[in-house]
Amino acid sequence: MTTIGFVVGEPSGDRIGADLIRALRSQAGGELRVIGLGGEAMQAEGLTSLFDIDELSIIGIGAIVARLPQLLRRVSQTADFIVDAKPDALVIIDSPTFSHRVARRVRTRLPKMPIANYIPPTVWAWREGRAASMRPYVDHAICALPFEPETLCRLGGPPATYVGHPLMTTPALRRMVEDANRPAADRTPALSPTLVILPGSRRGEINRLIDDFGMTFQRLLTMTPGLTAIIPTLERHRPIIEAKIAHWENKPMVVTGEAAKWAAFAKADAAIAASGTVSLELALADVPMALAYRLDPIGYRFRHLISAWTAALPNFIVGHPLVPEHFHEIVRPELLARRLQRLLTDTPERRAQLAGFAEIRDAMAIERPPGEAAADIVLDLVRQGRPTNLK
Repeated sequence: MTTIGFVVGEPSGDRIGADLIRALRSQAGGELRVIGLGGEAMQAEGLTSLFDIDELSIIGIGAIVARLPQLLRRVSQTADFIVDAKPDALVIIDSPTFSHRVARRVRTRLPKMPIANYIPPTVWAWREGRAASMRPYVDHAICALPFEPETLCRLGGPPATYVGHPLMTTPALRRMVEDANRPAADRTPALSPTLVILPGSRRGEINRLIDDFGMTFQRLLTMTPGLTAIIPTLERHRPIIEAKIAHWENKPMVVTGEAAKWAAFAKADAAIAASGTVSLELALADVPMALAYRLDPIGYRFRHLISAWTAALPNFIVGHPLVPEHFHEIVRPELLARRLQRLLTDTPERRAQLAGFAEIRDAMAIERPPGEAAADIVLDLVRQGRPTNLK
């Protein structure tokens, strides 16, 4: 019986963890026991979580500082549990503020147990020194972005392997990728175009961006006859968004659920979005975009820690400023509207983004599901034990 410990702190990591558990069980011949910390998807695969991971679903330096005492108590509890259980390997997934603290404590007390980090920290965006600091307690990084292994190597991090992004297994997106890759795909915008508005997946992001996006949409309506808009969001955020758009002269359609989101992307001619993973979703779906972001007040004070030349995943993957970004003082509705007007018509700007998106789809192409490739790495660590050359 193989026992794998998990430390997962947010819903996106929970889905990745569940996918990995299924692949591990298949490759281990069903002789698998999973323990530790995870969400609903992982619990459906047989894990009994130590506590509700909603406690750990926080973002931004300000939120982390405010809840640090609670986080540290949970770090101790989780590390103690893993050490007592002594699994054959530990897999930490995303949530580096929490999961890496646990991994460091476990490594100190169980130095021979191998540890894998699925979805390593974004050292390519800020605090590059984290890459080298991971090496003593992470034996292998399992990456979802194609440029990450080279970046970790350059920065002195642990060995790393690109296995593919979980998005690549989403059926609706996979169909859109296949359609976009067809040579005869029609990329001409509609005469009555559709704009997708994506102000963020968290309450704070929505509150900081929705008014600017609303003014951008109203200005764009005067420049683009027949324009309509859709706001895909989570069901829990629908009341916030509907209250915010109640005073808009022209109101977008608000939709919820994964199916509705992908349907909106399929219909969209362009998008305005909060910078984040959604930019990669849009690129893979072939939707030209303009991005914007505002940090929370405490996060803004620490903006000097950001070392990356871009915050947009599509830009990182192609290696040049493909997608325009607007931060803080540059989140100007008039500027955003003019950017989007160029993307909603057949212009060099639109064609350049679409060509770049084709490069992204090529770079991210995978031959097998990410969970299967990740399971190979984890089981190899179990069979071989912790590498002795990682100091």
